[in-house]
Amino acid sequence: NFDKYHPGYFGKVGMRNFHLVKKVIKTIDVCKLWSLVSERTRLHYKDRTDKAPVIDVLRAGYSKVTGKGRLIKQPVIVKSRYFSRNAEEKIREAGGVCVLCA
Repeated sequence: NFDKYHPGYFGKVGMRNFHLVKKVIKTIDVCKLWSLVSERTRLHYKDRTDKAPVIDVLRAGYSKVTGKGRLIKQPVIVKSRYFSRNAEEKIREAGGVCVLCA
């Protein structure tokens, strides 16, 4: 115990947590949302105002949408587990909807 409080102490310090589970959340930016949908689909819904394409982010392997970049001014329905505040604002400005999925 004497060496613990002196300079040059080298050894194990602290406690260990054997069952630590780190939560890894895959994210996608708002500017890359349209890459999950084909170009043909985007052009199909471009002129229609009564319908909007549904982009399921969970199916693509992501769970959070972040607000980096610009979104095309076209209505879209985005399904995801988590949304950042900026992402929600940008999707709603474009006329879209954010749908939370468990």
